[in-house]
Amino acid sequence: MIKKSTLVLALFLTACDQPKTVQKFEGYTQGTTYHISFWSSEKNIDAVALQKSVDAELKRLDEQLSNYRDDSVIEKFNATNSTQPQEVSAEIVNLIEKTRVVSEATKGCYDLTIKPLFDLWGFKGESLTQPSAENLQKTLSQVGLAQLETLDGTHLRKKVPSLKVDLSSIGQGYSVSQIAAILETQGAENYLVEIGGELQTRGKKPDNTMWRVALEKPLSGERSMHKIVVVNQAEPFAITTAGTYRHFFDANGRRYSHILNAKTGEPITHETVSVTVFSDNATTSELWDTALLCVGRETGIEIANQAGIAALFIEQNGETFNEFKSTAFESLKTVEMQ
Repeated sequence: MIKKSTLVLALFLTACDQPKTVQKFEGYTQGTTYHISFWSSEKNIDAVALQKSVDAELKRLDEQLSNYRDDSVIEKFNATNSTQPQEVSAEIVNLIEKTRVVSEATKGCYDLTIKPLFDLWGFKGESLTQPSAENLQKTLSQVGLAQLETLDGTHLRKKVPSLKVDLSSIGQGYSVSQIAAILETQGAENYLVEIGGELQTRGKKPDNTMWRVALEKPLSGERSMHKIVVVNQAEPFAITTAGTYRHFFDANGRRYSHILNAKTGEPITHETVSVTVFSDNATTSELWDTALLCVGRETGIEIANQAGIAALFIEQNGETFNEFKSTAFESLKTVEMQ
C-alpha cells in the first residue's frame, strides 16, 4: 500500500518533569514507516505489548489491502480474470462501498479501479510510457466502479474480467483508524498515530498542551515545513494529504503527475499540488483527499462545500504557493494554523 508521504510528523514535547510521559514506538509497514505516541492518565500501558498488537494488526491489514504485494487479498482478486463471484474480506467490500459516493461526487475522476491505467502509464516502474490513443481507450474500457458489483458483505463480482482495484488512496488512512482504535481499547486516551504521513490524534500531551503537526511544503526537490497545525480538541481528529509533488515523471518537457483522471485516463494538469483534509477519523480524511486533488481546486472546493468537507487546497504558481479553503475548513474552531 505504498502511498504518498505528504505530512511530516512533528511532536514538540516540553522537557519538564511530569507525572506522566509520552511513550513512543515506530516501525515499518505497508512500504512506509509508522510512528506512535501515546500516554494515559488513568493507567500504565505496556508499550512493548501494545507495539506487538499494533504490528500484528498492521501485518493483517498489509495482507488484506496492499497492492504492492502479490499475495495480498486484493491482489489475488485483481489477478483473477473472471466474472464469477469472488470472496474477499468485509473490510475490502466496506472500503469500496465508501468510495462510491466520493467517486460519483467527482463524476468519476476518482475511481478505485484505476489500476490498469496506472500500470499502462508505467507509474509502477522506473520510466513513463505514454500510451497511444488506441491503448488508452482500450484500457479505459476496463475501468469504472460501475463494472464492479458488490454481491454481499464479503463477495465482489467483476463485470469486466480484467478489472483491477487499487486501494492505495484509502488504505493507509484506514490503517491509521484501525490502530487508533487499538490504542483506545488498550486505554490510551491520548495519542498521535501516523502511517506514511497520514495521522490521527486524540487528547493532548501530559503538560496539557495540544498535539502539533507540520504540513509539508509541496516541493518535489526538498522536504521543508509549510505550516504548523495545532489540534485544539480532545476528540479524535485526523489530517491526511494527497499531493502531486512526490510521484511524477518528467518527459518531453512536461511533468506527468501520478494522479490520473479515471474518466480521461490521463494525468491531471491543473495547478493544485496538494489537498489536505481534516475530519474526525483518518479513513474519512483520506477517502476525500485524493478525490479532491483529482478534480483540482475550483471544482474541488465546490464538492467539499456540498459535502461539508474541511479541506485546504494549495496551488503552485512558479515559486508561490497559494492556499484556498473550503467553507467547512474556514469554520473549524479547533484547528490553528501557524
